[in-house]
Amino acid sequence: MPDEKEHGTNGASAHTNGAVQPPQPPPPAVPAEPPGLDAEDEANASEAEASAAPLPPLDPPPPRVAELCAACMRFVASTYKVALDGTPDTLSLLDHYVREAREAAEVRPESIELVAPAVGAYLGEVMRQQFRGEWWADGDFDSWRLYFSNVYLAFNPLGMGREAISMQEEPGWNAHLVLDPGEREEIEARLAAMPELDEEEYYLPTTRIEVVQAVVETLRARAEAAGIGDVEFNRDDYT
Repeated sequence: MPDEKEHGTNGASAHTNGAVQPPQPPPPAVPAEPPGLDAEDEANASEAEASAAPLPPLDPPPPRVAELCAACMRFVASTYKVALDGTPDTLSLLDHYVREAREAAEVRPESIELVAPAVGAYLGEVMRQQFRGEWWADGDFDSWRLYFSNVYLAFNPLGMGREAISMQEEPGWNAHLVLDPGEREEIEARLAAMPELDEEEYYLPTTRIEVVQAVVETLRARAEAAGIGDVEFNRDDYT
């Protein structure tokens, strides 16, 4: 009869000195090398990194704009004991102030000359920070402009402030949107699709910034589709 130990050395359960040998671990797997990026992938990756990079901070507003913004913040804070924060989030508070300014202007029409520039400058600065642009704030208030940087769009925010209180178009104040003629038809169609509003709401700051946002988004989408999304404008392009 064969020896049991000898038989065990040839079987599946080998014995050595009566001890069971543990199974040996498999050799470590060699990781596969990632596939290389082709030229298009590298370009897309670079574009994604560039779009994710934070934009450089804007320059402070011109001193005259800053003074009017500060005045607007004082007016609102003294009325409601709540501070505007320079973002679209608190523009509804400015709406309330505008409604009261409308009533005050009915009693004292001259008050619009004090309140409207402050409201318009503050609204314009919120838009500049939100959408990026450049102020032209020399000369009389009716000649001021806000020029946008990443789309072709300009207007006078102080004119918007005046119309917010008067609830009517103010000739000569240039609150209307200045657009590239080739883009006007598409923008008019986009604005026509927005919900209709009565005059009381139409001229409010929150409505104005919603309109401007819709315009900017439409123009940006158009530029990206045309492959010119990186084009920037400055004041010289508008004159």
